[in-house]
Amino acid sequence: MTDQSMSSISMLLLAIPLLPLFSAAILILTPLFSIKLPKLAVSVIAVGSIATAAACTAMINWQFGQAGEVSVSHTYANWIHVNTLSISFGFYFDALTQVMISIITGVGFLIHLYSVGFMDKDKDFQRYFAYLNLFVAAMLVLVLADNLLLLFLGWEGVGLSSYLLIGFWHEKTSNNLAANKAFIMTRIGDTGMAIGLFLLFFQLGTLDIQQIQVNAAAAWPLSELSGGFDMVTLCCLLLLAGAVGKSGQLPLQSWLPDAMAGPTPVRALIQAANVFMDGVYMVAS
Repeated sequence: MTDQSMSSISMLLLAIPLLPLFSAAILILTPLFSIKLPKLAVSVIAVGSIATAAACTAMINWQFGQAGEVSVSHTYANWIHVNTLSISFGFYFDALTQVMISIITGVGFLIHLYSVGFMDKDKDFQRYFAYLNLFVAAMLVLVLADNLLLLFLGWEGVGLSSYLLIGFWHEKTSNNLAANKAFIMTRIGDTGMAIGLFLLFFQLGTLDIQQIQVNAAAAWPLSELSGGFDMVTLCCLLLLAGAVGKSGQLPLQSWLPDAMAGPTPVRALIQAANVFMDGVYMVAS
């Protein structure tokens, strides 16, 4: 792949999550400055950002296919550097990521488009699309992250957005309770996942997803694995706890029926993202 193609793909990758994130920021901040956006402007900003992200995804898919590359990795900036802990802000793109961002931007665009008509009479039209944009942006950061800490940031962003959307009609007490239940139940799983991240760094000295695979092969060779309960099993189970909570699996599944308290398009997005994608992607990566 040429340097020009690499630069083009890296900029498009960065644009994909930033577009809905900036849209969410605009929709959240304008009311704070007493700026009243008309519904048409809100629709254009919110749906347009996802549509543009989907177009960027299509362009990357085309360039990726033309180049015949297996994967692309790009570091945009250093995020954290403390002693041996070095975390970058970077994205990693491969065939799995390609499928995930195509689904997120494609399905996300359709849900945004449908929501324009569905939420047309709602008095909090702008707030709804701000939360919806934030949800998609967090999902995109989650699947594009090249390290587990950045993935965890997107993971928690999805949790926050789910809480806000499930309890969107907060005037009703039952909706607030449903949002609280979803937030608390998924935090149980996320706590296990966070402990798993600490253990992985302590054992392998990195949180870079690709480097973890290299270091794990050296630190835990197959010939030394006992087949019983060891550090590998513990780390895997702790990371799996996050997937169990986010995907609504036994025993952390009780929040999922209550998630139906949110608007209908939100239910579709939560089912498509939280239940079927987050946990699956984290385990697969």
